[in-house]
Amino acid sequence: MAIENSDKRLHEEEVRDEDLQPYVTLRYIARLFKILAILMVVMLIGEIVTGFVTQGMGALMTLIGETTKLLVIAGLMWGGGDITILMIDAGHDLRVARILLGRINSALQSEKPAERPRPVAKT
Repeated sequence: MAIENSDKRLHEEEVRDEDLQPYVTLRYIARLFKILAILMVVMLIGEIVTGFVTQGMGALMTLIGETTKLLVIAGLMWGGGDITILMIDAGHDLRVARILLGRINSALQSEKPAERPRPVAKT
């Protein structure tokens, strides 16, 4: 199997970018989760400022609870975005493995039977 001039691979074993599925929707979901996490941190900062301006130090205990809750939720959202990106990478790895196994299979099928190594019989 030779690499053609129109092929965008440097080596025969590589997979073209066109062969990988883009997973556009999952990328948008990952971006959405990360943007929501950033917005929650911005809301947290606004809530802290508003709490101290309106009630002073009396709002400290309430703000500690709210801060903890919002930071945990923001962390979960950020983690959800990272897990979505991980799912995209796993999908690409699976697709690459299938393509390369298909190439190996077609290369083995195209060989002449006399050229194929015979299996060694175990006794």
